[in-house]
Formats: sequence, C-alpha cells, structure tokens
Amino acid sequence: MEENKTLFELKNTKGVVVGQDRIERFQAAFRGEVIQPGDSGYETARKIWNASIDKRPGIIARCSGVADVVAAVNFARENKLLVAVRGGGHNVSGRALCDDGIVSDLSGMKGIHVNAKSRVARAQGGATLGDLDRETHVFGLAVPAGIISKTGIAGLALGGGVGWLVRKYGLTCDNVLSFDIVTADGKPRVASANENEDLFWALRGGGGNFGVVTSFEFRVHPVSTVLGGLVMYPRDRAVEVLRFYRDFTQSAPEELTAYAALLYTPDGIPAVAVIACYCGDVTEGEKVFKPLRTFGSPMADMIQPMAFPQMQTFLDAGFPPGNHNYWKSTFLREFSDDAIVVLVEHANRATSPLSAVVIECYGGVASRVGVSETAFAQRQAQYDVLILAQWVDSGESQRHIEWARTSADSIRPFSSDSYYLNYLGEESEDTIKAAFGPNYERLMAVKKKYDPENFFSLNQNIKPQA
Repeated sequence: MEENKTLFELKNTKGVVVGQDRIERFQAAFRGEVIQPGDSGYETARKIWNASIDKRPGIIARCSGVADVVAAVNFARENKLLVAVRGGGHNVSGRALCDDGIVSDLSGMKGIHVNAKSRVARAQGGATLGDLDRETHVFGLAVPAGIISKTGIAGLALGGGVGWLVRKYGLTCDNVLSFDIVTADGKPRVASANENEDLFWALRGGGGNFGVVTSFEFRVHPVSTVLGGLVMYPRDRAVEVLRFYRDFTQSAPEELTAYAALLYTPDGIPAVAVIACYCGDVTEGEKVFKPLRTFGSPMADMIQPMAFPQMQTFLDAGFPPGNHNYWKSTFLREFSDDAIVVLVEHANRATSPLSAVVIECYGGVASRVGVSETAFAQRQAQYDVLILAQWVDSGESQRHIEWARTSADSIRPFSSDSYYLNYLGEESEDTIKAAFGPNYERLMAVKKKYDPENFFSLNQNIKPQA
C-alpha cells in the first residue's frame, strides 16, 4: 500500500509532488471527504461508468457543498494543479478524472428542490437524470433531459442536452434559468438572464470551460404519463425500416421524439429498432404511432403508456457501468438513401454484440432558437449519427475501436461537419471549433474574462482569447 502511495501522488502541472503538510491543511478546512491513493475508498472513487478510462488522480475531493468547491478550486490554483470536475461521471471521454491532479467530485451533492407552483426545479451539480425525474414526477412535471437515467445532469446541460422531450420543450440548456458557479478565482457567482449575462450565455452549451457549476435552476414542464417504447424488426429489413423512420420523423408532431438503432437483442440476434416517446395526449399518441406499429411485421412491439421516469430508464440496461465504451458521432447533411445503405453495411460488421449504430432526430422547439442565442450552435441539425462501440474484455479494445473509427470514416461523406460534443470520446481542436461554429469567437472572449489562465482545461477546451 505504501508503494502504491509513492507511485501515485498529488503532483502539480510540472510534475512536482505537493507536500503532505499542504494536503493536511486543505483536509482540515474541508467538510467533505479527501481521498488519496492508498486510502481504502480510492479504487472505487476513481472509477467512472466507462471502464476504458483508467486515470489516477492525486486527490479526489468529494465536496459536501459550495464552500468545499471553493476550497478545492483555491487549493488547486495555489498549488498549480490539473483540475477535473466530476458530476455524474457518465461522460464517455472520461473528463471527470485526471492523472496526478485533483478531482472536484460533486457526486455527493444531489439535493433537489421542486417549486411546483412556479414550475421551477433546483438541482445540485452531482444529481443524475434519475434523481431529478424522481423528484419532479411527484408533481407531474419533468425537465427536458437525456435518455439514460444514470447520466449526470451537469455535464448534460452544459453541453446542450438532448432527450425524449427535445422536440416539444427544447434542449436541457434551453430550460436553465440560472446557474450557481464557482469560477477559476474561487468566487461563487450566479449566471442568469440578468446577472453575469455573458456567462449565462456561455454556460448554455459551452461545456465545463468556465467553472464548477454547483447548482442549476430549471424550468419544468407538465409531463407525467407518456406513450413510448420500441418496435423491433429483423436486421435484414434494416434499409427499408430506416427509410420508413426517416419519412415517419419528417411528418411527426413535436410531441414525438424517435430514434432508430441498429443493435442486437439481449440474446445476440441482429435487429433494427425504432425507440420513441410521445409526450402528449395518449389517445392522440396512439394515432401518431399507428403507421410505425403497422409497418411490416415487427418481431417485437413494446409501445405502451408509462410514467415518464420509466421511459427515462428504458435504455439503461444497454449502457451498464463497467463496460468499455468508445463513441464517434456527427450530424448529417441529409439522411439520404446512400447514407442509410452505408450505415447498415457497417452495423452488420460490428465486432461486439453490445455495439450499436444510432440515429437521432431533433428539430422542433430546439431548432427555433437562434444560433447565437446560446453557446449551443447546432440548431438546424436534424439527424445525428452515433457509432457506439461497447465491449467487456479490455484485451479486445483495439478491434472494437477500429470498427467504430472505420464506421465513422465511412459516414464522413454525408456529414455536415458539425458535432454534438456530449457524444464525442476524442476530438481535435478543429472538431471542437466546428461544434461551436459561429459562437466560438465569443466563447473565447468569455473564457478570457472568467478563466484567463485556462485553469479549467480538462473539457472540450475553448482557449482564452489571445
């Protein structure tokens, strides 16, 4: 154990070990838990959802509140440490962790308060979608968020946030009324439409570039029972099912959000599925779903009325913690017949029965927000393709990563060269610039104002304006 402690210690960005006396002074002023290499909880604390991420921080500072976040930021700045911020720890690229530096871990900060009368919910930075759904559902309300209940609300909202309610109620970031944030100078601030407005603009889609968001104030919407689930067909019908899906989504009302997936059944049979959620009147929803449910001869039809939190956990089993993941993603210029053929071809070559190719359809309310109204720029994007490589055995990593990269390369001719950053595991500076589009220059200016030294750099990084 002592040997382990020597191998993995807290080091600054120049590789110099930080003295134990400094760590002890920090620990004495910290209310939460300070976990170091060699401590009994360290191995568990340094693990996140994606098993491909294997990083060893020098300290994991599990914060109990805003004062702890301030203390962790100040300690990191004074000792020139690399800083990672962990909310739900569900990000595929593993930016919630770092080697040698400090993790400001908000996973214990899950407090949620719902004001049903004013239709507002406040959630701390460590809350997951499941935590939020549990509290809002009691009042027959919901925050438009993602599709996997274990996802952290913080990373999701800061990067945009798409899910089952996106077409009817917009992106998650469109529904944030205010942010409580600790910036690089260690100061707690509020960002809203009438306070630090430039920061409020940047946080809605600009990612983790500007500080540690300790809580979010969301607008909530009346959503309780939805009509949702999946309709599944044999894989040899994939081309015609995806063509049907494209036409079906083109004429769909905004209450309907539908994804298509080239996947495998739990017993390893290749299939194609349409997974959808209708967040309006159930009787009306039955009419909307009729063309989908009567198209061809589905091998399974699981569309049914369900409580919204049940819809939010519908796909959880497909993304269990502890599996290896590697993702590629891009928005399409158009979801053409040629693109469909290429996607099916590559899905049929998948090297793992846990892997999938997913097509998501956006539009609706989210597309009516102006490109420059928030930092999230990809407002006109309609179809997003995700290549999801997932596997169990770490020894097979290269084979599965290669499949994902080859598949992504094959779809490049159909790409709009724009991206949803929350879905990317690795990306170049050019990809990040392309994702922020015309908003990149303004984001650099906001970064310079609030984080001129690029203290928060372990993100899809925006460099401070020169």
